Amino acid sequence: MEPTRDQAWETLTRYTSNEALRRHALAVEASVRSYARRFGEDEELWGVVGLLHDFDYEIHPTLDKHPQDGAPILREEGYPEIVIESVLSHAEHLAMPRDTLLKKTLFACDELSGFIVACGYVRPDGVATLEPKSVRKKLKQPSFAAGVHRDEVYRGAEELGLELDDHIANVIEALGPIAGELGLRQ
Repeated sequence: MEPTRDQAWETLTRYTSNEALRRHALAVEASVRSYARRFGEDEELWGVVGLLHDFDYEIHPTLDKHPQDGAPILREEGYPEIVIESVLSHAEHLAMPRDTLLKKTLFACDELSGFIVACGYVRPDGVATLEPKSVRKKLKQPSFAAGVHRDEVYRGAEELGLELDDHIANVIEALGPIAGELGLRQ
């Protein structure tokens, strides 16, 4: 089965009613899709992985269950192993190798997308004029978006072989077109 965005959205919304979690999925999807275009990869497949990476978080909100207990659900729904393995690889506690560009990209976009959205929420124009230096400044403030794992933000850029500022700029650019859907002011 070739997974589609419509199918992934249906799966996500069946298991995730929380709007903040849905917005996070949309942000990660946009970021991962943007990198798929940059790398000449399968944008639909990559977008599906971005949408589904936390699909089970609402029903499995602890590390002893998320995302590993979501994998059987994805298998039952017919998602291919490339989707399931990629979703599993974003969880540091599972220590799965990120041995594909898709896995590295998902990991690199997950925490950073959430952080950039948080930065946008405190700016009058959302992400419209957000610059990497402002994001880096906020990264140094542990109390701001305290749930974001800063070490994963830095390691994600490193695993992609990008300078942090370049990675931040890429994600900001990817989120711009969906700022309204993310609840960011335009």
